[in-house]
Amino acid sequence: MNAKLTEAEKDVMQVLWEKEKAFMKDIIDAYPEPKPATTTIATLLKRMQNKDFVGYELFGNSREYFPKIDKEQYFSSEMKSMIHNFFDNSVSQFASFFTQNAKLSQNELKELRDMIDQQIENPKS
Repeated sequence: MNAKLTEAEKDVMQVLWEKEKAFMKDIIDAYPEPKPATTTIATLLKRMQNKDFVGYELFGNSREYFPKIDKEQYFSSEMKSMIHNFFDNSVSQFASFFTQNAKLSQNELKELRDMIDQQIENPKS
């Protein structure tokens, strides 16, 4: 996946990931006040379609939009890109930076260690 979502596009994707399918009105209704203009959301959706992140199904004159990529898949791609670009492709450099700068509590650090131990004991196939 080479295309990236802008911050505004991520906001729309969050709505679509949450709702799974949504008409324009549903997307706009999910925003807090002041609501974005319909033209703004339409432009974002068009750009996201061009990037192949969003599809739609026609119901009469209305389009019901849906995500073409799931949240976990997108987040995984973003993380890999960040690790590649900022940490010289080193997961351990990323982990070191994260644990030193995220201001994690002792309990949160223990939870991370437990997750890593679980992955070591039961690696994904």
